Amino acid sequence: MIITPPELPDHTRTLERRTADLFADFVQREAPDVPLPGRSTARRFSALSELGKRDLCVARLAEGHLDAAAILQELGHPLPAAGERWGVWAARPPGPGVHATRAARGWRISGVKPYCSGAHSCTHALVTAEAHDGYRLFAVALDRPAARPVEGTWPAIGMAGSDSLDMSFSNACARAVGEVEEYLTRPGFQHGGIGVAACWLGGAHAVAAALYERASGGGRMNEHMAAHLGTIDMLLHTADEVVRGAGEDIDIDPLDERRNARARSLRVRALIEKVCTEVLDHVGRATGAGPLCRDERHARAVADLTVYIRQHHAEVNLAELGRLATARAPEEAR
Repeated sequence: MIITPPELPDHTRTLERRTADLFADFVQREAPDVPLPGRSTARRFSALSELGKRDLCVARLAEGHLDAAAILQELGHPLPAAGERWGVWAARPPGPGVHATRAARGWRISGVKPYCSGAHSCTHALVTAEAHDGYRLFAVALDRPAARPVEGTWPAIGMAGSDSLDMSFSNACARAVGEVEEYLTRPGFQHGGIGVAACWLGGAHAVAAALYERASGGGRMNEHMAAHLGTIDMLLHTADEVVRGAGEDIDIDPLDERRNARARSLRVRALIEKVCTEVLDHVGRATGAGPLCRDERHARAVADLTVYIRQHHAEVNLAELGRLATARAPEEAR
């Protein structure tokens, strides 16, 4: 029996089209002015945070394109050409995954890669795959039918507009980018992780806007609401400063000669995830169900942020950070 994927609601299709249009506009108009990591990185993170404030789904696609450019530059490949929109598709959940084989010219990849944001709107992607010599990164032009979205694999409510479908590759032409495991071991992998957190932080600002607007709108603000707003203001200000400081630290040591990048990334991502979680809670407790039920933009921001921060690996990353902190403790005690 053939199972037909469910049709997407018209509202979801509208969100996807809107996100795709805004993504294309960003790539054309704004992306060329965003610095690469190691060159005014704080300004790069600020740009990602501002995108998150505007729309987290657009920020997700824009971050992928900017990250692809940074990876290509770091590993000695040309930057994306005009008119190209890139994604970075590197999810590695349990399952068969994507496999790469050498061909007469270059490589070929086959298999299914999940969580491919911008599945319909990207023209190219950096895709991770298992090869005979290890785990590698490949540049792939998303030409049909060798690369095609698997319809019906992204029925999400939160981040619906990000169009994060599974992608099916069938003997698709690919170009190796870097050596085995180099995608994961290069310093920029850690810098890019903070870029994702900057998008999350922008989403937290967007969620908090409902409470700020209520407080400044002339309505009565009781002590309960004021306390929640004060807490949110403290959290967001602190997080903004931490992300800005991380960008400045990266500029001082972009190649991670001091070997601080992994701990920095883990700390910043964990902090921003915690800030986002607390902002979601405080705004909800302060405003009640009203904005969630009557303000579509706020409800979408809440749903999007709730899904997006789950990209953080939570206790897995905190446990790693704890082990790093234990290893560094004797050195820092000197």
